Amino acid sequence: RVQAGETVVVIGGGPIGLLIALVAGQMGARVILSEVNDSRLQLAAGLGMDVVNPAQQDLAGTVQELTDGAMADCVFEVSGSAPGVEVMTELPNVRGRIVMVAIHPEPKPVNLFKFFWSEIQLIGVRLYEEEDFDRAIQLAASGCLHLDRLITQIQPIDEVQQTFETIDSNPDGIKYLIDCRS
Repeated sequence: RVQAGETVVVIGGGPIGLLIALVAGQMGARVILSEVNDSRLQLAAGLGMDVVNPAQQDLAGTVQELTDGAMADCVFEVSGSAPGVEVMTELPNVRGRIVMVAIHPEPKPVNLFKFFWSEIQLIGVRLYEEEDFDRAIQLAASGCLHLDRLITQIQPIDEVQQTFETIDSNPDGIKYLIDCRS
């Protein structure tokens, strides 16, 4: 669990990464979001997050600079990318946490020495409990997360094929909703 006052790095600014970042911010954490898509970085910056484009900046160096060398208390790997996995062990502080949210079906190299030397905890996230869903619904209903800013488009159910075509052609989109009421 993220605590108030912690520094959280989220690697990957897709819909899930942005939601994690919003919730962490609501819990009182300082959030640094790493993402290569500039429109998602702009959205995150507009939501009060520090942002880093790892294709243009050294992520570990930027986190070190932003935290005055303290590094992150918790890192969420949400990108599912090899570069995300490669850099994740460079970001936590001593006894920091890495939370693996993304699915990695293929093996990826990881610097195990960093886990040993810095006593980093690795937490896999796949299962949720009823209280997690209850808390998520409460947060969403409260309006404090500004979820409307993550919605790219709402389409009626009879235009679902067009929606999938739009998703494929728009890498800047975040979340597309299908309205089943029609």
